[in-house]
Amino acid sequence: MKTFGRDLLFKIKNAELQGEDAHSMFSPPYRPVFTYEEILARNPKFAAVNILLYLRNNEWHFPLILRTTNENDRHSGQISLPGGKRDETDRDFEHTAKRETAEEIGVEENYVRIIREMTPIYIPPSNFYVHPFISFTKKNPVFYPQETEVVEMIEFPVTSLLELHSKPEMRVLPTSHGTEVPVIVFNDYIIWGATSMILSEFSQLLKNL
Repeated sequence: MKTFGRDLLFKIKNAELQGEDAHSMFSPPYRPVFTYEEILARNPKFAAVNILLYLRNNEWHFPLILRTTNENDRHSGQISLPGGKRDETDRDFEHTAKRETAEEIGVEENYVRIIREMTPIYIPPSNFYVHPFISFTKKNPVFYPQETEVVEMIEFPVTSLLELHSKPEMRVLPTSHGTEVPVIVFNDYIIWGATSMILSEFSQLLKNL
C-alpha cells in the first residue's frame, strides 16, 4: 500500500480536486442535483467541516466523530467530520472550521493550520451548504470531545482512504428511506451521506498524488 511522508501536506495543497465526480460515487441514489444558483435560491444555512490531519505513530490520521442522538437534528447519531454552522462573527469559512474543531473535539484554533478548501457540498434534507477544509496540526492532539455533541471519537488512518472503490458497498440503513445507499465501512462504523461524499473526494485526491 502507498504510504505518505511528511511531504503529504505540500502535495495536498497543490493537488487537483475531482469535485462532483468524486461526490457522486458515494451520493445516495435519491439525492437531487442542484445548480449553484438553485442552491442559493433555497436560502441555505452555511457551515464548514474539517479534515484535521495529524501524525500518530508516524502515520497520518484524522478524527471523525459519532454524534449524539437528538430528535431535532436530522444528522444526529451519524458519523461526521468536526464542524458546524457558520456564526455571524466568523471571519470566513476557515474560521468556522477551526472554531468548530476547537469546540467539538478540543483542539485549540492556534494549533490548527488550514491547507486548502475542498469542493463545497449541498445537503438537501437539512438545507446546509457545507465548505470542507483540509488542515493539520503539528501537536500530537489530545481530544476533549464536547459531551453534548459527541458520543465517541474515531481516529481514521489516511491510508484507509486508498481502499475506497468507485463502486462502494451498498447498505439499507435505518435513515435511508428503505433504499440501499453507498457506505464506507471502517471497523464496525458505517459512514455515509455527505461525510462519505467528502471523504470520497479526499480519497481521489490522495490516489492522484
